[in-house]
Amino acid sequence: MSETENGEPEAGEEFNDRHREKMKKRKAARDKMMASKTEERGLIIVHTGKGKGKSSAAWGMALRCIGHGFKIGVVQFIKGRSETGETKLFALFPDQVTHKIMGEGFTWETQDRERDVAAATAAWEESKAMMAYPEIHMVILDELNIALRYDYVDLDDVLDTLATKRTDLHVVITGRNAKPELIDLADLVTEMTLIKHPFREGVRGQIGVEF
Repeated sequence: MSETENGEPEAGEEFNDRHREKMKKRKAARDKMMASKTEERGLIIVHTGKGKGKSSAAWGMALRCIGHGFKIGVVQFIKGRSETGETKLFALFPDQVTHKIMGEGFTWETQDRERDVAAATAAWEESKAMMAYPEIHMVILDELNIALRYDYVDLDDVLDTLATKRTDLHVVITGRNAKPELIDLADLVTEMTLIKHPFREGVRGQIGVEF
């Protein structure tokens, strides 16, 4: 360590030494904590809230699974758009991704509750079939929270199915207004908070950002 004329450590060196010791202690505490985390199991993951990014975060996990060579299942409950970036991407991995677009658009687009219920019911049956398939590592149920909010799908059936799913299966559920019972059951819940959105300033959804 270099010294000043008075034999004192230079301010920069002293600061770096304190930082190094602080990081050593932090690493030791982190290593101790991580050593206690030994359980591996499939998680129930919920993305909810008014902010953008709920489905996008799910697609990020889908990419991770694909990258690791896992098979995934995706069921989209509400959104009916077929020309999305994720749809085009999933089509490149037909051996790994089973992708079902079961929605016909948001409720204000169909304006037909019986039709919405029928579509959501079919989507939920497809979801249960995917969750039962032993080779699938992760199932993403996009906008299931919306279907539950409007009582298009039976909440008790969803909770029972999730509670008895395969122990190695990850299930990701997206959409606003997640039911409190689902939040209680889930292992990981993230609420996306809206702070700013360009839509409020008249900007339409952008390719690669919104779809």
